[in-house]
Amino acid sequence: MAAYLIRRLWQMVPTLLGVVLLVFFLFKWFGGDPAEVLGGMNASADQIEAIREQLGLNKPIWEQLLIFLQQIVTFDWGKSWATNEAVSHLFATRMPATLTVMLPILVLEVILAIPFALAVAYMRGSLTDRAVMILTTVAVSISLLVYVIVAQYVFAFRLGWFPVQGWSDSLWTNLTTYAPLPVFVAVAVALSPYTRLYRTFFLDEIGHEYVRTARAKGLTEKVILLKHVLRNAMIPIMTNISVALPGVFVGSFLLEVFFSIPGLGREILLAVNRNDYPVIQAFAIYIAALTMVVNLVTDILYKLVDPRVVLK
Repeated sequence: MAAYLIRRLWQMVPTLLGVVLLVFFLFKWFGGDPAEVLGGMNASADQIEAIREQLGLNKPIWEQLLIFLQQIVTFDWGKSWATNEAVSHLFATRMPATLTVMLPILVLEVILAIPFALAVAYMRGSLTDRAVMILTTVAVSISLLVYVIVAQYVFAFRLGWFPVQGWSDSLWTNLTTYAPLPVFVAVAVALSPYTRLYRTFFLDEIGHEYVRTARAKGLTEKVILLKHVLRNAMIPIMTNISVALPGVFVGSFLLEVFFSIPGLGREILLAVNRNDYPVIQAFAIYIAALTMVVNLVTDILYKLVDPRVVLK
């Protein structure tokens, strides 16, 4: 296991370097002139040149790349062009609000979708199974915005159970007052596609030979599903979770905008609108690194779930 970890970590270095080069040159060639963006429409040529010199844009391209690499290694991305706030401080202060929403969403999606899909697979071919598939198909076809509007109207405006928008400095207040509604919306949106997908995984395992052997030994259907099918289906389920994790992160960004949560997602969207390159570049690198770490952790979990898996 130690040799595998070292090898995978070493393989991550060139991958991350490739992402860094891609981000750097994309912003250089297609992002426009940052000096003109900062200077605005009325800036003179001298002012634009002064901004370019201040940002180091008049230096050779290789020197600019070294500066960019130094920023990544030291986690010092400079300051936001829009707010003049240090990018590292911006990420550190906005991330707690994002995690307060994102982590409950991820946990609830998994612990609800897996048993629900397993129960539907147990009733495969029945009227209940067909009804659930119809309902999940309809639910998947509905936009996230519709869920947000309906939830805010029913649970916030009409019933008054939760505030429509807002956030506080207290973690407990956020978890009990402000976060439940956006978390509920996100879980409601994700439960339908996950139920359909995980049901497919379970049905695929049910069709294997070892299930027929277990039935021939006299094991009940519930024991087969919980002891054998669930365990073998966990590998594709974990793969789906690892692939969907960046999507959960981005989805929480939209919720932050809809519910006025001062998290990282709202800052990223504002940075895109303002052409705030330092913030966007830092986010792109962090997401790439997070994706690689999640993939590594998922591969290790494969081995823990199924000892037959060989890590190479």
